[in-house]
Amino acid sequence: MIKGLLDKGAIPVLERMIQFAAERHRVLAHNIANISTPYFKPKDINTDSFQESLREAVSRRRTHKNPLAGPLQVPGTREVQFKDGLIQVRPSFINENIMFHDRNNRALERIMQDLAENTLAHKSGIEMLRNEFDMLRTAIRERV
Repeated sequence: MIKGLLDKGAIPVLERMIQFAAERHRVLAHNIANISTPYFKPKDINTDSFQESLREAVSRRRTHKNPLAGPLQVPGTREVQFKDGLIQVRPSFINENIMFHDRNNRALERIMQDLAENTLAHKSGIEMLRNEFDMLRTAIRERV
């Protein structure tokens, strides 16, 4: 019964969004930690391909008899795979920065911008998930 409550509505979509943002945060933090390491090449996860696969999963879910309760099966991309509620990422190298003398192609400002945007996406997902759980709690208590 509890599983049925947590597999409906926006909860599975928000769960995947939060998982993706958390993994991307790890990748971006790794880039910042190694910003001055010689020969280090920063990596990132393509947000556009993740958003497209999530959009595709939501569209497929809407074709079921009950569009809010169908399974959310997010197709994997080259960089992101979802299996049994977990996420596996294989970030790719970013080659759009300037190469320095120590063979490091760092761009701290760009990485910090990506980190700020990712943090905002993560916090937004957490807040929306909190609202979903508040609505469930209200429904269970049968109070307004």
